[in-house]
Formats: sequence, C-alpha cells, structure tokens
Amino acid sequence: MDTLLPFLSSEFLGKPAWIWLTFVGIVVALLAFDLGVLHKDDHEIGVQESLLLSGGYISVALMFGAWIWWYLGAQSGMDYFTGFMIEKSLSMDNVFVIALIFTFFAIPRQYQHRVLFWGILGVIVLRAIMIALGATLVSQFSWVLYVFGAFLVFTGIKMWVIADHVPDIANNALLKFLKRHMRVTEGLRGNAFWVRETDPKTGKLERFATPLFLALVLVEFVDLIFAVDSVPAIFAITTDPFIVYTSNIFAILGLRALYFALSAMIHRFKYLKYALALVLVFIGSKIFLVGIIGKIPAVISLSVTFGLIAGGVLVSMWKTRDQAPTSAS
Repeated sequence: MDTLLPFLSSEFLGKPAWIWLTFVGIVVALLAFDLGVLHKDDHEIGVQESLLLSGGYISVALMFGAWIWWYLGAQSGMDYFTGFMIEKSLSMDNVFVIALIFTFFAIPRQYQHRVLFWGILGVIVLRAIMIALGATLVSQFSWVLYVFGAFLVFTGIKMWVIADHVPDIANNALLKFLKRHMRVTEGLRGNAFWVRETDPKTGKLERFATPLFLALVLVEFVDLIFAVDSVPAIFAITTDPFIVYTSNIFAILGLRALYFALSAMIHRFKYLKYALALVLVFIGSKIFLVGIIGKIPAVISLSVTFGLIAGGVLVSMWKTRDQAPTSAS
C-alpha cells in the first residue's frame, strides 16, 4: 500500500496515474462486456441493436465528459466534448471506406463485428503512440502547432475538392503487398483470421491468412490514415494528451458500434464531407488567429463545429431524400 499510493499519485503525461488507469479500466470493461456478453457468438447486427449499443457507448462517453468537467474544470470539459464531436464527425468518413472494404471482400454482416472489434484494439494502441508523439513535439517545439494548422487547412481544401472520390480497394498498394508476401485463401473460412491448409503448390500444410484478416489490416490502415487528420485537429483544440486521447477513443468506440446502422444509410450523407472540410479549415485557421484576435473560446469552437456538421447532415438528408442505397451500403 505504501508503494501503491505514490504510484497512483505520480504524473503521466500531465495527469495522475490513477486517472489514466480509471479510463483504461472503463474501456477494458466496455470491450469485455461487448465481446464476452453481447457478442460472444457471431450474429448479424441489426439497426436497432447497433443504435442501442452505440447509445450505451455514447452515454458512457458523456458521463466521463461530465466527470472531467466536474473534476478538471469547465475548460477541460468543453475541450473534451469539442474533441469528441470532431473525432466522431471525422470518423464518419471512415465508415464509408470500411463499408467499401467489407463489400470488396464480401464479408457477411455476421462477421463484420469481429473485424471491427479487433480493429478497436489496434486503434487504441496506434492512437496512443500518435498522441504521445504529438504531445511530445508540441511540448518541445511550439511551432509544430502552426504546422498542424497549415496541414488541417490544406487537408480541408483537398477534402472539398475530392469529396466525390471513391477509393479503389482493388489497387490499394498495401493489399497488393500483402497478397504478394502472404498465402491467402480464396474465400472465407468462417470467422477465422488464420487457418492451416495444404498448399496446392507444395503439397505441405501451411498457414494461410483469410480475406477476413486482409479486411482487418485494411481497416487498421484506414484508421491510421484518418488519424493523420483527426489527431492534429484535436491538438488544435487542446494540447492536453489526456483530453485528446480519451475523447478520441470514446468517439471511435461509439462510432464502430454505430457502424451497422450508418452503413445502411451511407448514401444519405453525401454532402457531409463538405461540412467536414469546412470544420478542418476552421480548426486549422484557429491556430493562426490566436496571434491576431487571441484564443477563441472553446464554446465558440464547439458551436461552430456542431453547426457545420448539423448543416451538412441536414443538407445531405434533404438532397438525398429520394435516392436509393448504394452498393457499398
């Protein structure tokens, strides 16, 4: 006990260790309940179950944000909710690409949750590394924030210009590399990522990856690509690694749970990318405006972000009200 208390009180990235352990404990409990109780057997997740599961994740995220507001102050609480909304919104684009990946590999809906669940574990680790690296750079070199700002403005403009671009999964460089350097089965083998089968070329028993594993790798790769946008975006709101990381992870957890509801209506969010592009430009511009008009209050950042996203959703719903679902959905 004498050695435990100093450890729990010791600081890690600006916050006491017990706060980080509390967050990790909540995430582990959520994932254990998700896999061990709700989805211990593969089954097709319907829209209603997806909405209920997402609602549960969002409720926990909101309660955690309320606790941050109470314990760390209103500024930290507002930064958390702003970061949560930004990550949630930017990840919407992620849903479209994940749907394309599942369609390309013909992954049945009953196995999609398995890919998304194990993908979450990779996200938790990858985001931790990226955010720790970003926090270190910002603390050592303050000018890095201006690099983030310029990158966000550039990315926002690029997103606006290529909003209608559809990724070509078949010609993805990573997928081609994996197929050249791994044995891959012709079709799925149930919910297995790896199987041992006889290699028709050698006649020997060899280990094969399945298309389910390739889908998992591409989903992880897609999240890494999108993190290049979303992590700098939240650092533009706050440089507190705890707020950045917790808002990121809670937003991703809830969105992956909501995937099965969103994937059925992707075609209804056609114009959301334009709103997300404006959000990135706004957040990136904030960094340069600090030296001119001072720091923009978090409530204004949250309001502008919410207004742009809500406008994008409403315009999309109105413009696509008569459109049929796309093949990706």
